Amino acid sequence: MFRHITAHIFMTLLMYLFIFLSLRIMGKREIGKLSVFDLTISILIAEIAVFAIEDIERPLYDGIVPIVTLVLTQVILAHFSLKSRKLRLFIDGKPSVLISGGKIQRKEMRKQRYNIDDLLLQLRGQNITNLADVEFAILEPTGQLTVIEKDNGISSSSGLGKEGDGKNRSDIEAPAIEYTKDKIRYEGLPVPLIMDGRVQDHNLEMIGKTRFWLRNQIRQKGATDFRDVFLCSIDHKGKLYVDHNRAK
Repeated sequence: MFRHITAHIFMTLLMYLFIFLSLRIMGKREIGKLSVFDLTISILIAEIAVFAIEDIERPLYDGIVPIVTLVLTQVILAHFSLKSRKLRLFIDGKPSVLISGGKIQRKEMRKQRYNIDDLLLQLRGQNITNLADVEFAILEPTGQLTVIEKDNGISSSSGLGKEGDGKNRSDIEAPAIEYTKDKIRYEGLPVPLIMDGRVQDHNLEMIGKTRFWLRNQIRQKGATDFRDVFLCSIDHKGKLYVDHNRAK
């Protein structure tokens, strides 16, 4: 039994060292930002290592040969991709523009299976509270979101999606609100009033406004009906953002 345990310990340490060296050979890129191809290679290497550790009766080369094959495949493809942009795009994919010129690209969002909540979540993670402040949002092949703001052109990065309105769901805890005569004053993120053509009545009540008021506001922005609006939100300064529904 002692020999069996010792064999498992030896195999575990050996595979650890071998995988460590393999990842170093593949480069720092695999650690910092995994593409779909890189992730596939990493998962396969991990699975092969597990099989080798669990079944110590099998020859050692049964685990080492497949791992070496995968590492060589990655290194060779990485080498050729340095010289061929087409190969890079095929392996890693290309960036997707989710917001362009301050407008949400719904077609691209559907293609990437990105919804409003995903977009708002990523924006909040980058301290962007209003979609109206965003000029471009680009979803990188690694899943990282690059955002370029309108005013200062500052770029920031995070993991994914964008949309810009601040709050992404009506069930998020409401910000503190104060009411003056005709002004809305509250501290916190922008509040969505319409999402996917549906009025968020709870949020309307929260800011002390009605559907009649909201209809008048969106008409001033060029929308005739609630269904014509993909997203509408209001920020702490009372500034309304409206993104129109476009033909699918």
